[in-house]
Amino acid sequence: MHTPHFLSSALLVGMNYSLGFLLCMGLLQTTARAVRMDKLADNKICGDAECSHVLSMATALDDFTAPDCRFINIKMGQTVYVYSKLIPEEGAGVFWSGSVYSEQYMHQMGVIGYFPATMVKETHTFTEDEVKIPTTNMDFYCE
Repeated sequence: MHTPHFLSSALLVGMNYSLGFLLCMGLLQTTARAVRMDKLADNKICGDAECSHVLSMATALDDFTAPDCRFINIKMGQTVYVYSKLIPEEGAGVFWSGSVYSEQYMHQMGVIGYFPATMVKETHTFTEDEVKIPTTNMDFYCE
């Protein structure tokens, strides 16, 4: 039996929309899979209530390879902009959050993550006004 041309076109368009919808749902599902990681601290120090102002600038003293998605890689000599300083629990390590900037690592600009405070030396403080705020689970989500 021969299907009229307009009917087969309508079926084809409908299938394309269905396929497109399913494809989009699959992509959204895979990109929305953020992983909640363990909290590194319960409180942090920031330059403002949103932690959007840079606290200080530092220079990396050594290379640091991120052990998981909460952290950033830093290379010796890189400039690191510090956005927050986690207040460690007793016996825990001291971690700061920041972003690296350098000519060699331009593709990493804007990526904010944690690193050990011992890996950097602060070279410039931008603000003396510090705000202590609690960390949230969102501070430790990974994509």
